[in-house]
Amino acid sequence: MTETDAREEICRVGRSLYERGYVHATAGNISVRMDDSEGGGFLITPTDACLGFLEPSRLARLDAQAKQISGDSASKSITMHQQIYQAARKFDPKTRCVIHTHSTHCVALSLCPQINDQAELLPALTPYFVMKIGRVPAIAYHRPGDPAAAQLVAQTIARYGQAGTPIRAVMQARLGPNVWHDSPGEAMATLEELEETAKIWLATNRLAQALGAQQLDDLRLAFGARW
Repeated sequence: MTETDAREEICRVGRSLYERGYVHATAGNISVRMDDSEGGGFLITPTDACLGFLEPSRLARLDAQAKQISGDSASKSITMHQQIYQAARKFDPKTRCVIHTHSTHCVALSLCPQINDQAELLPALTPYFVMKIGRVPAIAYHRPGDPAAAQLVAQTIARYGQAGTPIRAVMQARLGPNVWHDSPGEAMATLEELEETAKIWLATNRLAQALGAQQLDDLRLAFGARW
């Protein structure tokens, strides 16, 4: 992906998420890891930018050490994104995009006392949630931009990956999900599936029965599901 293409994709995805209500106001951020052939480093949305009205030329351009080169001031979430790339690429080397939102149903679910006491946000409710996302560890609340949260997320990614169930998302309590994938479009689809599954779970008052062991085995065998 060229830098020009990456800039356009970030803006396209941001606008799509905003117009469909997955983000609001100035919440959320998107980054893309650039190939060495494109100078390496990262592109990330600016701090306090509305994802629905991004301008390609104003995205923050950072080098491999996350030092800003050009553009508007980078989102404070760059430390989190860096840690996710570093940890996730050990299990999914093509990881190229991270998206963070404050999606309503995911955040609402993280406020439930029962969720705060559990290791994961959602049970295995639907086959596409299992296939497209997998397990979503819940991360204890830290203030926005806290480096300790980024370290905890990286440790969680490593733990799940080493256990043979690499993950594509984590849920920061009271803040929202971070999702990652090989392109902005794939990361957006992951975010959509996660938010819609949280919506279903809340709509059933968290009473729906999860898929059983045999059904999960079938999904692993047929589709390589990570569960």
